[in-house]
Amino acid sequence: MASMASAALSSKLSKPVFLDSAVYGTPLTTPIHKSIYYKPSTKSSISMSAAPAPAPAPLPYDLNNYKFDPIRESIVAREMTRRYMTDMITYADTDVVVIGAGSAGLSCAYELSKNPNINIALIEQSVSPGGGAWLGGQLFSAMIVRKPAHHFLDELEIDYDELEHYVVIKHAALFTSTIMSKLLARPNVKLFNAVAAEDLIVKGGRVAGVVTNWALVSMNHNTQSCMDPNVMEAKVVVSSCGHDGPFGATGVKRLQDIGMIKTVPGMSALDMNLAEDAIVRLTREVVPGMIVTGMEVAEIDGAPRMGPTFGAMMISGQKAAHLALRALGLDNALDGTVAEPKPEFTLASSETTDVVDA
Repeated sequence: MASMASAALSSKLSKPVFLDSAVYGTPLTTPIHKSIYYKPSTKSSISMSAAPAPAPAPLPYDLNNYKFDPIRESIVAREMTRRYMTDMITYADTDVVVIGAGSAGLSCAYELSKNPNINIALIEQSVSPGGGAWLGGQLFSAMIVRKPAHHFLDELEIDYDELEHYVVIKHAALFTSTIMSKLLARPNVKLFNAVAAEDLIVKGGRVAGVVTNWALVSMNHNTQSCMDPNVMEAKVVVSSCGHDGPFGATGVKRLQDIGMIKTVPGMSALDMNLAEDAIVRLTREVVPGMIVTGMEVAEIDGAPRMGPTFGAMMISGQKAAHLALRALGLDNALDGTVAEPKPEFTLASSETTDVVDA
């Protein structure tokens, strides 16, 4: 498979240059984290006068007399349309399509985008990407991340409170907004919001892309006359559609529909200790050309439900990215072909046999 991908990409991909990654050994800034066990000194304090607050810097404009530059409404329409259609043309045939921009899909796309020679299309059926990672659980704010996945947070420079076996981000939105801002700033990534993956392209027993449509159209097919879809061809598809639901686990459910896999048993009852290790361990290329990551892995393998802890989502996404690199015939951490990996970087693993092996 790797040799075939290498031949197909020889005219497009050169030896990758990886960017700002803890995985690849690039020095990072000091991690911005703190321990909640910190206690202030009990020594007698010295009374000091507070220094006066600095005066605010002058603004480059006058708020009392503000006026925007003139523009025609048609220019706004043309700029949005031209740029979006250019993206659709560019990504109609791309290297990797990631279905689902939840925590696993974002982590996968982020890891892949470190190689500037790979183009990544990220498809998200919702207007707002992020999946369930805007909140911790039960509408609570804090995000729990079990060690050693906190090293990924260090790379993203996300602040957290550190305990012995896990860390806590004060609001889950800090993770989601930070990884999205870093990811979408890269020139080799395009996020297609409000776009659903309705089907897969399959050629010769290999997944070769996705069938797309506007999400609102997908939700209303039976209220309209025929509304044909569009397509994106890809060398590798990563499915991170999450657990079962209206748009959940759509990748593996479609594989079952067309007979490429036998069953989708659904995830088992919640067990965090089994679930997180299993999600990472079972992240894999389930059929030629399609890698499954995140909670969709639990659906296909009957692994336990994870609940409100997010480390496995991040590391499963990273692993999916390196599986995609392998499928493309490129250097990857799984084969040990990436130079100077950070020694503390680990992929979670499980020695239990309670979950079906890949």
